Amino acid sequence: MGVAQIIINVCLIISSIVLIISVLMQSSDDEGISALTGGSSETFFGKNKSSTFEGKLALTTKISAGIFIALAIVMLFVAK
Repeated sequence: MGVAQIIINVCLIISSIVLIISVLMQSSDDEGISALTGGSSETFFGKNKSSTFEGKLALTTKISAGIFIALAIVMLFVAK
């Protein structure tokens, strides 16, 4: 196992741990049937969701998932 594989494996493990933690910390969307019927609960706080902790957590999840997928693809080519 080369140095590049070890570095990528460590980064892959770190990104997977961040992804797991960020997914587990998110609250569930309990909109229920109103999500299907089009009921809107749009409030001032719903419009500014990106600046809340939940918005930042969702962004962290997206970024760590992208890094995880990119590292997995890079590992596929490095391992050959």
